[in-house]
Amino acid sequence: MITYEFLQNYWWFIISLLGGLLVFLLFVQGGQSMIHSISKTEDEKKLVVNALGRKWEYTFTTLVTFGGAFFASFPLFYATSFGGAYWVWMLLLFSFVVQAVSYEFQSKPGNVFGPKTYRAFLFFNGIIGTFVLGVAVATFFTGSEFTINKVNLVSFGTPGNVMSGWDNPLHGLEALGNPRNWCLGLAVLFLARTMASLFFVNRLDHDVLHARSRKYTLYNGVPFVVFFLAFLIWTLVSEGYAVNPDTGEVFMEPYKYLNNFIQMPVVLVLFLLGVVAVLWGIIATVVKRSFNKGIWFAGAGTVVAVTMLLLVAGYNNTAYYPSYTSPQSSLTVQNSSSSEFTLTAMSIVSLLVPFVLAYIVYAWRALERKKLKLEDLGKDGHAY
Repeated sequence: MITYEFLQNYWWFIISLLGGLLVFLLFVQGGQSMIHSISKTEDEKKLVVNALGRKWEYTFTTLVTFGGAFFASFPLFYATSFGGAYWVWMLLLFSFVVQAVSYEFQSKPGNVFGPKTYRAFLFFNGIIGTFVLGVAVATFFTGSEFTINKVNLVSFGTPGNVMSGWDNPLHGLEALGNPRNWCLGLAVLFLARTMASLFFVNRLDHDVLHARSRKYTLYNGVPFVVFFLAFLIWTLVSEGYAVNPDTGEVFMEPYKYLNNFIQMPVVLVLFLLGVVAVLWGIIATVVKRSFNKGIWFAGAGTVVAVTMLLLVAGYNNTAYYPSYTSPQSSLTVQNSSSSEFTLTAMSIVSLLVPFVLAYIVYAWRALERKKLKLEDLGKDGHAY
């Protein structure tokens, strides 16, 4: 029999998986942040922009799906975070809006701003979009500053009632004051740039860009590993926000996230396999000049590793969105989810996800049957 608890855990897994897919697809943003460094001539810039332009909608759609699924399955998180830390989310969403505008209008007739302006927007999205998203996810482990009035949960939807309040006037920007958040933000940024370099090696038919992409795989891969290990080790040796399953009380537990890994060995093994796959994709691309499949190893590894990391944040009696100013206001998978009826109805719809993924794979392969070269841009009626 499917229980309410099963549905809550199921939907946290779906959210985690969507988060893993989103981080993988951020290679588009990573490539945008390197338009001016990896490409020197106008033709090279056009080739890079068009290679990324054929993929930007995947990232945008996954971001919207991730946000929509989070809103539907865990509405209290949405109300608390988006309603309180709104400067972070507004900055993130603004960077993605200007990305969409840039791809759609930079090559339109009558463009008075010129391609340089729109490429600057793409660079902005490439840097800010990845870094801010990493910082936001880091608060799942480090905590935020909010208080929830649990009494008002009974009258949710009644005008004048406020469920939660943000305890800092910076409304989310205070997360930038925590160096551990910076570590994950920079790790996501350099991971996206590393994945973009691997994507260029696999996708472009251009010897010069090929050679530069292999170099940039190393240049970005090293800082990614450094910042990711710094965040991971720091998190594993720190206290975490544990939840008493009987009373719902939140308390600080030493080595909480390390304990989660140990107590969930399947999650630990999959996480390590994901990390190894990412490292193999990077190292093999740098060492073997004939190897161009690094994006698939690193991409699959990223999806698995990020998914497992998010499971550690929410499973095993852990507060996935902790408040360090009011620990008992921390959000858990149990106290922030939608009703059993809503989760059941959504679960039926989620059965269509494999078919959607199959279509994405089919469309991706149809567009990637051959590598992209400069001559193809003139034949494409929708070149960016």
